[in-house]
Order: sequence, then structure tokens, then C-alpha cells
Amino acid sequence: MTGTAEGRCAVDAEERRRGILEATRRTGAAEVNKLAADFGVARETVRRDLRVLEDHGLVRRTHGGAYPVESAGFETTLAHRTTMHVPEKNRIAAAAGDLIGDAETVFIDEGFTPQLIAARVPVDRPLTVVTASLATAGVLAGREHTTVLLLGGRVRGGTMATVDHWATKMLAGFVIDLAFIGANGISREYGLTTPDPAVCEVKSKVMEVSRRKVFAGVHTKFGAASFCRFGSVADLGTIVTDTGLPLAEAHRYSLLGPQVLRV
Repeated sequence: MTGTAEGRCAVDAEERRRGILEATRRTGAAEVNKLAADFGVARETVRRDLRVLEDHGLVRRTHGGAYPVESAGFETTLAHRTTMHVPEKNRIAAAAGDLIGDAETVFIDEGFTPQLIAARVPVDRPLTVVTASLATAGVLAGREHTTVLLLGGRVRGGTMATVDHWATKMLAGFVIDLAFIGANGISREYGLTTPDPAVCEVKSKVMEVSRRKVFAGVHTKFGAASFCRFGSVADLGTIVTDTGLPLAEAHRYSLLGPQVLRV
């Protein structure tokens, strides 16, 4: 009955990998040692499972563990993003804020890192900020010299940001000096990507109407690709990330056009 045993082993492996993926998505990251203990298998078995999941584009392996890749069927919430890589995101936001210069109109994307950037915009001079993010609008709305334009549209519960044709119609009437763009994934091959087509439309329009474009995101975004593409690396003037992105890989991105800042 070898065939039956092999079939049962295959099913067990599939179920375990589904469990590992669910655990990784639930916590935002997972360690090999804990997964091995939780599922009652050897660490090498977990490493093998993670390699399979990575081959399917579902996780990215790290030293000692893995983290989930956002895709067409999975996207982390804004609340979850506020708990992950916070020191790195704070450094990125500080460096991105220094790039505002004399811009008079700035777009700030949805997401936690852009929200941190919003807290660092100049307060001593007039500035118009356009955003799809309710959280970012709330950060800036009370400032004396800052005019906030919140894009209209349907609010996505997970990210608390607006999408659909109301948002893109508003953007079509603007010329924006500087846009801080976020993405679920950035790769040299596929460019800037996001899981949701409605979000993609808003980001595509921002790319179209903005003079300068800055991508600000942690190193875990790099090499990942989601369902919908809204721009290429060459469209960007600057990339701001953390030192978790290897210097050699940062150089490869810079060869496509943008300045890459690792902070």
C-alpha cells in the first residue's frame, strides 16, 4: 500500500504548508524554530516547506524564517502594518521628508510609512497635501499652514483609503510637484505593483500627474510582485528604503534611473 502512504504524506505536507502560510500571514512573520515546534516536525522540514511556498510566490524567506508576500488574494491591513518594521519605517519617513524641498503640492499615499512621512512635512510654510488616506488627512488637517485635499470615493476598510473613479477624476485635474508612492511590491522586472485593481488605478493616475515621484518602503517590498502593475522603477526619481536592502541590489535598482537611499 505504498501508493496510499505516499498520497497521505502528500496531503499531510499540503495541509502543513497551508497551516504555515496561515500562521505567517496571521503574525506577519514566522520563525523556523517556532513553526517546527507548532507543527511537530523537524526544522529542515519547515525550511523545505518554506522553499516550496517561496517558489509559489507566497512567502519570502529570511535568515531563520519567512514573511508573507502580498498578492491578489492577500493584503495586510493598515493596523497590521503599524506593528511591522517600525524603526526602519521611521528612518525611511525622516529621510523622505527631507526630500520635500520647495514643493508646494505633495501627494502622500495610503499606508503606514506614508502616514509617518505626513507627520514630517513642513509646518512653517504653506503646503497643499493631496491624499487618499483618511489617517493621513487626520494627521495634517489641524495644521495652520497645510491645506489637505482628501480624494473622494469608496473607502477600503483594511487600509482606510479611497479608491474608484471619484478619486481618479479628482487627480486628473491636478499637477502635483512631488508624490510619495507606496507599493505592495517593487521589482526590477515588474516595477511597482499592488493587489487591488481599484488601488492600482489611483496610483497610476498619481504617477501620471506628478512631476517628481519617490518610492518609500522597507526592504521586504523589494523583489516582490503583486497582481496589478502601476509603474516602472525608471519612473521614479528616488527610492528610500532601509539598509536591509543589500548595497549590491540597491545599485542594480539605481542603474534603472532612480537615486536609491538606504537609511
